[in-house]
Amino acid sequence: MKRVVVVGDTLLDRDIEGVVDRICPDAPVPVVQARSVHPRPGGAGLAAALLAADGRPVTLLSALAGDDVGRELAALLSGLGVEVCDLGLDGQTPEKVRVRAAGQSLLRIDHGDRPRPVGALSDQARRCLDGAAAVLVADYGRGMAASGEVRAALAALPARVPLVWDPHPRGPEPITGVRLATPNAAEAARLVPDAGGHPIAAASARGAALVERWGAGTVAVTLGARGALLASLDGPPLLVPAPTVEGGDPCGAGDRFAGAAAAALADGALVSEAVEAGVAAASCFVAAGGAAAAFGGGTGPPAHAGGLRGRSTEAVLAAVRAEGGTVVATGGCFDLLHAGHVGMLQAARRLGDCLVVCLNGDESVRRLKGADRPLQSQDDRAAVLLALDCVDAVAVFDEDTPVEVLERLRPEVFCKGADYAVTDLPEARTLARWGGQAVVLPYLQGRSTTRLVKEAARHAS
Repeated sequence: MKRVVVVGDTLLDRDIEGVVDRICPDAPVPVVQARSVHPRPGGAGLAAALLAADGRPVTLLSALAGDDVGRELAALLSGLGVEVCDLGLDGQTPEKVRVRAAGQSLLRIDHGDRPRPVGALSDQARRCLDGAAAVLVADYGRGMAASGEVRAALAALPARVPLVWDPHPRGPEPITGVRLATPNAAEAARLVPDAGGHPIAAASARGAALVERWGAGTVAVTLGARGALLASLDGPPLLVPAPTVEGGDPCGAGDRFAGAAAAALADGALVSEAVEAGVAAASCFVAAGGAAAAFGGGTGPPAHAGGLRGRSTEAVLAAVRAEGGTVVATGGCFDLLHAGHVGMLQAARRLGDCLVVCLNGDESVRRLKGADRPLQSQDDRAAVLLALDCVDAVAVFDEDTPVEVLERLRPEVFCKGADYAVTDLPEARTLARWGGQAVVLPYLQGRSTTRLVKEAARHAS
């Protein structure tokens, strides 16, 4: 594995795990009986420690104080396999203490919460940056990313080294030319507050605005359980959905995402592939219990599940919208259902609360595919689709495009497989009329109905 250098502010996270079985007699607050204490690196230190846990060579370029907390933090990082290049911190080492019970945080106490200046960039630090296969800036708004010498050294990197920047509301803007910036949805909303509409449409608008504002190659807005939306100036946004996670703890998921993306870029991945790797790693991390579980803590409460099976399209939409949910739609012929279709449909369903497939009718398929298609009638194709757990309803249409049926259904999100990606999806203009968002999804390469038909004909002959 190639080396990743993590640059940023490091702090100590300390979880006090306990149980609650009574209320304090002199105030209406729970009494926590402490059972265990779990210290772990936080901030950029967490991102570095998670990379080291993958077996990745990692160097942390940060600033630590010489106090007891700083020495404890340095020992933790060393024990976890992180090489530390310390610039020195003038002041108290930041420490965040979480009091938890039954997998829930009840209270957080912060110490040393003000940004501190860092020392000059040493020759050792410059050698670390020069030897990196990728660099991750994990900015926690405490001064590292704002240091003039650090920024000057980072500014020289993008031409030769992939640079990932995980920004912070209190920190500086990323330097021009970063390969990938990774704000979460709340951070993007603070930076670009005037984007409205559905959360995915807003994330798309904010991501595109930040690409231009920062001069970034790409911006991935992380959307929690919905995954991440990758924006660039080269085409429609790519939405990488997150797999369904039952329970878990999201603490540290952003660091896991950014670190995994940086590691993928270090190994030569495309940015889209790096974002997919980041989403997968962050989802597994949350499901396993987050940062607390990774370093000796617990997990969160289970998630809920619901069902819409057996209802008409209209009833599905009415039920979802009555609860304020998100309607997702996709379209296609789905003549011979294959693995590429199934993967795309499953991914689309995870973006909202129901999935409606806009299905080309028989006459529509003939016009698009030729007189020998479809191989199955529209009723049979609809029945196969509805047998999938990820499909809640099917709406058949006879036109060449699903624009008219979309006008009737008015979904918040419309998805297409990435093999259909064009610079301007016609459905995007339709969705925009009511504030919806069209996106492309990663597609399983090499799978198509046309290829299956040709293979079947070849074997038959």
